[in-house]
Amino acid sequence: MESTVTRLTRLDAPYGKEVTLENVVYENGMRVLRIHIREGNRFTVMDIDENTASSWGTAMTDWAAQT
Repeated sequence: MESTVTRLTRLDAPYGKEVTLENVVYENGMRVLRIHIREGNRFTVMDIDENTASSWGTAMTDWAAQT
């Protein structure tokens, strides 16, 4: 299935890791957030929906706000 991929951001994480976020829209209109995590020679790729992205974002924001 054809898709349009737009890079949203690239982040340097601790210990030499790199995180890239992409917006992926398929020809049928389905949209996912693609997360690439590079750890040296290892790559992890996840596609998540809007609800999962929202919940994950809230959890990360809550964690970051803790002092």
